[in-house]
Amino acid sequence: MAARTAAKAASTPAATSEATPKPKARSRTAAAPADLVRVGIGGWNFAAWRDNFYPAKLPQSRELAYASRHLSAIEINSTYHGTQKRTSFAKWRDETPDGFVFAVKASRFATNRRVLAESGESIERFIDSGIAELGRKLGPVVWQFAPTKQFDAEDFEAFLQLLPDSVEGVKLRHVLEVRHDSFQSPDYLKLARKYKAATVFTDSPKFPSMADLTADFVYARLMASSEKLKTGYAPKALDAWAERARTWAQGHGPADLPTVEDRKPAARKREVFVFFINGAKERAPAAAQALLDRLGWTPADE
Repeated sequence: MAARTAAKAASTPAATSEATPKPKARSRTAAAPADLVRVGIGGWNFAAWRDNFYPAKLPQSRELAYASRHLSAIEINSTYHGTQKRTSFAKWRDETPDGFVFAVKASRFATNRRVLAESGESIERFIDSGIAELGRKLGPVVWQFAPTKQFDAEDFEAFLQLLPDSVEGVKLRHVLEVRHDSFQSPDYLKLARKYKAATVFTDSPKFPSMADLTADFVYARLMASSEKLKTGYAPKALDAWAERARTWAQGHGPADLPTVEDRKPAARKREVFVFFINGAKERAPAAAQALLDRLGWTPADE
């Protein structure tokens, strides 16, 4: 499939619409690792955010435009539940500023199955659904596995072999969100590194949390927000996550996070994605904004 998708490069769609003016790029201060740390939320249409994130009377059709100018990334979750239209990806691309990035959650029909090696058709259908329309704004593709899915080295490698390197000329980066303790294994980490796939670090007691680096970028999903805190996470916790993000971006592993192996990563700069998702979801935008503020990032002008 990788060869087939790479062959489509000649017909790559334009990354941005020629007729659509480019929104003003957001600014950053010197305190942030420029273009390396992106922070956001899952989705953008959530009723509770209309009370504490979006301005009063903001049309729902403008919510993505607003969110993308006050955050630096969004994880698209609707793609996990069903196929989206190619025109939708193009629309989302054009509504967001230069430099903004979408992570895309892959179809559950590819990952929620007994034999992963048989998911080729589902993977192909998702990859070819139009995600390439996001162009430069396409961030990592997240493959989430059920909490009951145990690690089977042979079957899991067969799955990884099905993941293409590109689609329609757009490079793909893959992230594995494994949710069973059996994945806390050097054998799993070896496979993830072999196929250059990142492993999600999950801040949740429900799922394995391992900060072993398996790719040249980092992906964290923070799921422990509290509805009692205005910013979801306490100030000291946000300070700690800001420091971890900087450490990852600078090419190191945070010393205070759990790992399977006692192994130092190669010292090279890495792009970092941090999403506040699940938990007290109504607090997610405030948490993301508070973390971005600690990283020295400022919103784009309206």
